[in-house]
Amino acid sequence: MPPLPPTLARILDDSRDTLIHLQKILTSIPALAPQNGGTGEWPKARALCDALAALDFPPPVFLSAPDPRVPEGSRPNILFKLAGSPPHTADPTRWFIAHLDVVPPGQGWSRDPFILHVDGDRLVGRGTLDNHQGIVSSVLAFHALLRAGLPHCPVALLLVSDEETGNAHGLQFLLEHHALFGPHDLLIVPDAGNPQSTMIEVAEKSLLWLKVETRGLQSHASYPAGGKNALLAAAKLIARLATLYDLFPQTDPLFDPPFSTFEPTQKPANGIDSINTIPGEDVFYLDCRLLPSCDPQQVIAAINAMAQEIQREMSLATRYAPAPLAIDVSVVSQNPPAAATSPAAPVVRAIQSAILEIYGVDAVPVGIGGATAAGLLRRRGFPAAVWATMDEVAHHIDEYSRISFTLNDARVFAHLCLYPA
Repeated sequence: MPPLPPTLARILDDSRDTLIHLQKILTSIPALAPQNGGTGEWPKARALCDALAALDFPPPVFLSAPDPRVPEGSRPNILFKLAGSPPHTADPTRWFIAHLDVVPPGQGWSRDPFILHVDGDRLVGRGTLDNHQGIVSSVLAFHALLRAGLPHCPVALLLVSDEETGNAHGLQFLLEHHALFGPHDLLIVPDAGNPQSTMIEVAEKSLLWLKVETRGLQSHASYPAGGKNALLAAAKLIARLATLYDLFPQTDPLFDPPFSTFEPTQKPANGIDSINTIPGEDVFYLDCRLLPSCDPQQVIAAINAMAQEIQREMSLATRYAPAPLAIDVSVVSQNPPAAATSPAAPVVRAIQSAILEIYGVDAVPVGIGGATAAGLLRRRGFPAAVWATMDEVAHHIDEYSRISFTLNDARVFAHLCLYPA
């Protein structure tokens, strides 16, 4: 594959200030979903569109999804397109798909998570990695193509909402209501990777989120015989869930980690404000990421069997009242498995060639446990690939991206747009 043309390389070499400017704008505007206590992505979308207009981007196309929970009544999905130039006018479009929303900052940050902090090569702030880096690297490549005036393939930049909370108002909405992608287009999602640039994600485990509710009988803690401890029942079940790893031991070397995972995560308050009260109700959530060979219905059945066993144990415990104890397991979200993108797909080979040219390393196809927009695309028959160069700090406290990674990834993306796959 030919190297990056010198004109394009020089433009990207001079993009550091633009990179930091865009990250400052994106980081300063929280784009949180309503279920995360936010008002959606429109303020960030408007500010970004203004910044891109100053870079002479073409006018955006807004493909908004109705959502009465936010002030504007909709969630923004933004499309920028750049027509191909001879001799590549009729080539498949290169799509770069990134998301505007972020997760809540959480506690423990060493600085304000919504003010960008430049620390050498690191840009620290909520969203700087997930997914601002993907937005900015794609924007820089798009901008360089605009300025260089070189022959290139058709390019599309799609910025979506609601990725962190299910995609119903983002890519899922677009797939259901708009015919955007051609059968031969190359779909790149810059939303996962490793620091070595060698991981091209072509498959994802299926997602299974479960809500576990325990209901007993509230009483004074000094007199357990007057109640039935719902928190203790939940704790017993959480401890027993570790055996799921033994019940479902299948492995697949394509994935990292190569096995299914079953992890208790969110634990909302159970309404008890005093230490001396036995709770009558409790809730916790379980995040399962399952290999294609792992049947989610069998996982749910195994958890229900554990729950029934704990119900029997606690019904026999003489220190508690003879009141009933119930444990209910319900599905919060479930993504069916999607066929993996073939390692021989044009999008994978094109990314591998560009990475080899820019980074000088051989990238390999892998599967991951995380869920990205690519899973939705694959379920619709589009062979998408996920790639970026990043430290694995998405959703972490003091999240950061690297300037050097963003610039080099922009070089890879520009390279992808110059040559046929």
